[in-house]
Amino acid sequence: MAQKEEAAAAAEPASQNGEDAENLEDPEKLKELIELPPFEIVTGERLPAHYFKFQFRNVEYSSGRNKTFLCYVVEAQSKGGQVQASRGYLEDEHAAAHAEEAFFNSIMPTFDPALRYLVTWYVSSSPCAACADRIVKTLNKTKNLRLLILVGRLFMWEEPEVQAALRKLKEAGCRLRIMKPQDFEYIWQNFVEQEEGESKAFEPWEDIQENFLYYEEKLADILK
Repeated sequence: MAQKEEAAAAAEPASQNGEDAENLEDPEKLKELIELPPFEIVTGERLPAHYFKFQFRNVEYSSGRNKTFLCYVVEAQSKGGQVQASRGYLEDEHAAAHAEEAFFNSIMPTFDPALRYLVTWYVSSSPCAACADRIVKTLNKTKNLRLLILVGRLFMWEEPEVQAALRKLKEAGCRLRIMKPQDFEYIWQNFVEQEEGESKAFEPWEDIQENFLYYEEKLADILK
């Protein structure tokens, strides 16, 4: 069962899909925004299957997907070569702080400076410019950390600010790549709740390979 931890709310909510401006013109949607409960970060070991199927789907237009889901694997290696691994997921509620920020605030403080860490993120979409900046700063000052980020979709990839932020990630030593169908299957097997009556085998959606190739080409153009 997921646990919820309160995080500080930002002064104004900001949607990853640019939908808030439209919501402000609709009295009913505006009422929903005003009545949202306090911002939370949801944490756990496995996320519900219906969340995975909707939020991680690598569609070109991510309408309605205004959350970030981040599944992580942390491998800690001692000088003697012993490796300890842990994993879980983070989900940002509403849009105040993002899951990437939550990882640094809630998971990373437990890191031991004497160990080397290899961290892998499986994220529903790539970081926004602000989160990318936080990642770069963290990597620059944390020399015992190596980070691999695999993303289902590229967030606002046409924006020059976002493109520049992704290039800075690469320059800082962060490895960034688009999820292949096999990566989605890995998430399904290791991070998704297997509910009663649910098929345990991963069933790829129709355009999963086509969309992977689409985003892979876009990312290569941005990072070259």
